[in-house]
Amino acid sequence: MAEQESAHKELNHQMGVTTDGSQFLTFQLGEELYGVDILRVQEIKGYTAVTRIPNTPAHIKGVLNLRGTIVPIVELRTKFGMPTIEYTMFTVIVVVVVKEKIMGLVVDAVSDVLDIDKKDIQPAPQFGSHVDVSFLNGIGKAGDKLVALLDMDRLLIDGEITESEKVAA
Repeated sequence: MAEQESAHKELNHQMGVTTDGSQFLTFQLGEELYGVDILRVQEIKGYTAVTRIPNTPAHIKGVLNLRGTIVPIVELRTKFGMPTIEYTMFTVIVVVVVKEKIMGLVVDAVSDVLDIDKKDIQPAPQFGSHVDVSFLNGIGKAGDKLVALLDMDRLLIDGEITESEKVAA
């Protein structure tokens, strides 16, 4: 029986099915690795120019027409207070679903899809009242790498979604 269960788990692993963990699309911002629940990702698109919209926060790059849908584009580097860089051929837009809205995230490069067991995910550390880490679901360990797992609903909060709806309109 245990041998059958082990064979079943191995088959699921080979097919990319996880039973005791979650899959995350990982991407880079600088030297850091971030992860998003793969079920939130709609597509990955090479960076193309976006249409700037006046009077939007600095981290909202503008909007993009994606097959007839106007999609707000958020630059995560700016959102996280990181210095901006010149975009390269690796810069992509990760199109995600946030509270039934479609948004694009500009990231430096997509890394991989990782299976991270629930036992390898620890809660985000608390740095005190001056540092907000509520947008993190936790920190995942994948081999010798640490991956900051983003909570898309908290990262792109309601006020921001409302702001992006105004932009799209």
